[in-house]
Amino acid sequence: MPMRTVTAIFVAGLLPAVMATAQESKLVKLAYQHPGLVVDLGVGLWAQPLPMDFDQDGDLDLVVATADVPSNGVYFFENPGGGAMPVFKPGKRLGDAVHNMTVSYLEQGPLVISPGNRHPDFVSKALAAPQPLNFKPPYHEGRDKQYKLYDYDGDGLLDLAGGISDWREYGWDNAYNGQGEWTRGPLHAFVYIMRNTGSNDQPDYAEPVQVQAGGATLDVYGAPSPNFADFDGDGDHDLLCGEFLDRFSYFENTGSRTEPVFAAGRFLTRNGDAIKMDLEMLQVVALDWDGDRDVDLVVGQEDGRVAYLEHTGEIRDGVPVFTSPRFFQQEAEYLKVGALNTPFGIDWDADGDQDLLSGDTAGYLSFVENLDGGNPPQWAAPVYLKANGTTIRIQAGPNGSIQGPAEAKWGYTALGTGDWDGDGLNDIMINSIWGEALWYKNIGTAIRPELAAAQPVDVEFEGAVPKPAWVWWTPKGKQLVSQWRTSPVLHDLNQDGLLDLLLVDPEGYLALYERAERDGKRVVLPPQRIFLDETGAALRLSDGVAGKSGRRNIAIADWDQDGKLDLLICGKNIDFWRNIGEAAGVWQFKNEGMVDPRRLAGHTTCPAIVDWDGNQAPDLVIGAEDGFFYYLKNPNG
Repeated sequence: MPMRTVTAIFVAGLLPAVMATAQESKLVKLAYQHPGLVVDLGVGLWAQPLPMDFDQDGDLDLVVATADVPSNGVYFFENPGGGAMPVFKPGKRLGDAVHNMTVSYLEQGPLVISPGNRHPDFVSKALAAPQPLNFKPPYHEGRDKQYKLYDYDGDGLLDLAGGISDWREYGWDNAYNGQGEWTRGPLHAFVYIMRNTGSNDQPDYAEPVQVQAGGATLDVYGAPSPNFADFDGDGDHDLLCGEFLDRFSYFENTGSRTEPVFAAGRFLTRNGDAIKMDLEMLQVVALDWDGDRDVDLVVGQEDGRVAYLEHTGEIRDGVPVFTSPRFFQQEAEYLKVGALNTPFGIDWDADGDQDLLSGDTAGYLSFVENLDGGNPPQWAAPVYLKANGTTIRIQAGPNGSIQGPAEAKWGYTALGTGDWDGDGLNDIMINSIWGEALWYKNIGTAIRPELAAAQPVDVEFEGAVPKPAWVWWTPKGKQLVSQWRTSPVLHDLNQDGLLDLLLVDPEGYLALYERAERDGKRVVLPPQRIFLDETGAALRLSDGVAGKSGRRNIAIADWDQDGKLDLLICGKNIDFWRNIGEAAGVWQFKNEGMVDPRRLAGHTTCPAIVDWDGNQAPDLVIGAEDGFFYYLKNPNG
């Protein structure tokens, strides 16, 4: 049976389950609705690329797995031709995915492996017909367990190689001293070889041996993605690894094909600087992507995008030279911004329709323009916002994330908008991985917004400036510091003409930071816990400590159309907190549960209010961890 027919049968076999889910949920995944638009190719959270000629038409396609919620799956992006950087067709879901999927390139073709299993029928069955690897690791396995079949010693037998991370010394959370120094260890990742002492048909794997490099145990910073290939063209096989952060380590084989000896690792560089990916959690695959007989790199990253690093054919100081990463492109299908996106609906360009602004894990702020005012709209490709002429990107760096330096490239921006300074123009306020509230003044016009550099939000605190107990750094002056990854809500709650701020306070309670006029200036007053739950207790949205704190995204609107403002708060999708009373400046809410039965969150979601149908009832756009957007029409509208 031809390959294309097998694939069609398999995909069709999945449709009943997909349709059943759709019948239960009223969420609609937002599409670009923009024929001819080209955007970055992307799946959900955690891209695992598996390049292969999936449809057997003579060119390499991209198969990409994502093990996230809600878009878990293995997706086939067809290469329609067009050189090394074609515009791929939109992805077609082939089946479920798991973490740590890899591809091994063997004489008989590519072989997909998942932890504990091999999948020789992957093209026709995806992961549905696993065969056991018949190997049980005697060593500790961390979150990364990346196995490949590879003839390590050139004897014709396929050995088993394992790239294994170890997080035990790192510990993950809350280990900074007062100077911002991480007091636990780094991430570790090792490469093991299990030699095949049997046959290729009936392998028998010997005890694991850790790969050595430069006379010591090879150890990279998490997520090793080991790739053995002749990168320098000298006839033996070298080793190239990725890491949990953003770099690539090259280990030259100074021995032979049959007796490898690896030199100490060196980072891949370009123009004297280390080549770095835009984001973290690299999944690296080495193959001759462009057919020029040298070994290129295809790399997935946390936000679901996949990049190409071309081997230039040059070897400099014994290290292969690669181009900088270029993200593959696809025909636009579903609107996507990064991962764990945090949308906000607003007419940002004052053209009469509601656009979307959004933060994401990488720390960017994106503008997605509504092109036609339709319901649903046609969308432009996302554009990163700039402040003071520079692209906005908040990053944790070595000590900005309470969960440690392994999160250096994350920013987790969440935003609100409104005319904060009363000049008639919409400004932007954000919170992020740092937990500090910042605002960007609009110094442009309503039609062409332009943002100034970020400024802190100062509060008229009396006495010591509060901060979460686990924040190692000291706020500057009267700077507002909240729990991390929580969205600021700008709303004139007391109807006095000044925008107030609703934000989780340092102890996790939803608080009102009221605005006031003092000596001709607008000031922010200390937080008031005026929001109660149905029992009458102060509404505490986050009671976790350190890394388990924060992560709360909020919108305010009259969702049930009873004339009172309700809260919409992140959850498995979005929880509707109905306003059950307002008296003497105190607001009381009852959690009525999810607005829809479909689960959108493994981590968190974010609500945004829109009214694209113009009926004056608030509808909902939900940002999910897969980076896509899900629209829900208000059932009360």
